Amino acid sequence: MTNKLGIYVHIPFCRSKCDYCDFYSCAVSGDQLTTEQERMDAYLKALLRHFKETAPFARTHQVDSIYIGGGTPSYFGEKRLRELLGQLMRRYHVSRDAEITVECNPDTVTEQLMKTLVKAGVNRISLGVQSAVESELRAVGRIHNFEQVKEAVRLARAAKLQNISLDIIYGLPGQTADTLAHTLEAAIALNPAHISCYGLKVEEGTRLAQRIKQGETLPDDDVQADMYLLAVHTLAQGGYRQYEISNFSRPGMQSRHNLKYWMGRDYLGFGPGAHSYFDGRRYSIIKDTAAYIQAMESGGELLDENDVLDQRSKACEYLMLRLRTTRGIEEWEYRREFFMNFDPIERKLFEFEVDGFVVRDDRRWHLTPKGFLLSNVLIGLLLDVQEEQKLDSLIPRLRREEE
Repeated sequence: MTNKLGIYVHIPFCRSKCDYCDFYSCAVSGDQLTTEQERMDAYLKALLRHFKETAPFARTHQVDSIYIGGGTPSYFGEKRLRELLGQLMRRYHVSRDAEITVECNPDTVTEQLMKTLVKAGVNRISLGVQSAVESELRAVGRIHNFEQVKEAVRLARAAKLQNISLDIIYGLPGQTADTLAHTLEAAIALNPAHISCYGLKVEEGTRLAQRIKQGETLPDDDVQADMYLLAVHTLAQGGYRQYEISNFSRPGMQSRHNLKYWMGRDYLGFGPGAHSYFDGRRYSIIKDTAAYIQAMESGGELLDENDVLDQRSKACEYLMLRLRTTRGIEEWEYRREFFMNFDPIERKLFEFEVDGFVVRDDRRWHLTPKGFLLSNVLIGLLLDVQEEQKLDSLIPRLRREEE
């Protein structure tokens, strides 16, 4: 079985929603269900039905990564998570060495939860740390503290779970280079296998966006850029190798599941708001928990977007996604996959190289930390070059057809 597949399961429930969060999540009460437990039970049944209906389409694939994200999956309850994972194992061809990750908030981690997850096959957890500074956590509505982070790590290791990832955010309200350095050093001291470090984004519709409109300020772009470079340097000094714009790991401990997104590999998403890329088709599910449950119970609209990617779209995604990683792009890989001329793109890459935005290692081009700061602009320029090349090749053909 040579086809590899990732599975993502979205758990939209949270104890409380952080001020910056734009991921689809919902309160655990309301609608026509009288208690949050009933709603979670109904959601679990909908997921299990979705697993069953989709499994026949993946019968020729071997699942080598499962990622349960949210929301707060650990808030969903250990019994439901155990049943969810058990059904995935039964319905799909899951490899014996599959990477199986569950996201957890530190305040929801218990000894029993860790034991249950490990027994169910989980071998990786991702903890939402964000900061080791109490005031910064409170400034964005986080309800845990760093002592709970340390306890969560201890409980995970006591359950023989060693593959631990920590999420950190830079650019938080009131954050400085010194407090970020403190958070990074505190995270490194816990010796996780993996650390993600994301810049704070102000997303429309969030409480943070409303606060900014009312006059609250954040570290400016220049300060955030310095914070990013500080994070890259500090994590490298701590033995964490950068393999993507925001992700760092010990050697050999990259997130196998997240690499599927950036390398354009197949994955299936379940739950409201989840995305999939499977058999050349990219689609997403409606962002509505009640509608998702209804669709799985008695039919109804399930998909939000549904696109079949042509060669042109795949070539664009190759540049956009691969250049997020330190593996980057390579001439003959590009020519072989898309039958397109790499020379115009390489000429632009040589221009970027002069400014220190990209480097070439053994015929592969990738962005530097300085380049990652401008990744949207640089990748946009490469896409413009790619589009011009398509037009240059299209015009002579149109002229021939006219003649």
